[in-house]
Amino acid sequence: MRLVTIDFEASCLPIHGRSFPIEVGIAGDAVTSRSWLIRPHASWHGWDWTEEAEALHGISRAELIERGRPVESVAAELAVALHGCRVFADSWLDGEWMTTLASAAGAPLPARVGHLEEIVVALGATNVSVAEIDAELESRPFGRHRAGEDARRLYALIEELQCRHLAKPLPQRGRAPIFRWTPGNRTVEPLVRE
Repeated sequence: MRLVTIDFEASCLPIHGRSFPIEVGIAGDAVTSRSWLIRPHASWHGWDWTEEAEALHGISRAELIERGRPVESVAAELAVALHGCRVFADSWLDGEWMTTLASAAGAPLPARVGHLEEIVVALGATNVSVAEIDAELESRPFGRHRAGEDARRLYALIEELQCRHLAKPLPQRGRAPIFRWTPGNRTVEPLVRE
């Protein structure tokens, strides 16, 4: 199963009110990504928007109205792009925003969003190792607080964790998976390669 990372930008953080997804990005490697601006759905009318969030991601409501894609279109394209993939995020909120998007679209979840912690545990990595890698990624040319760029950065972090803890790079598309997945089981086991 191919690994894909995902990131959402939102109207605000939940601590500031009821938030909705405004952009989603996915990455299947640390070089390329795909992202969609999400037009606010009618069911989200009256949900919160903060100036702090807008200042962080730089996406205005006007831009979403003008350039955003309908939730149905975004959910359908995500379902195709994520079919057969294991999807990971670095925040539990990304799974909530995926659910919010699918619900507004009247569609099934395009994919279950796992958390980076699952990979960290499976690799036997530590929070210190994650923090060190994250600091090293600061010197790479990743944009910040845009969904596609954040998804690429997360993929690079996972790739580096893999390299350090299994001394093997992530497989390229079409090669054997890194982890063995058991349906219904939230844990992962690294595949041992001789």
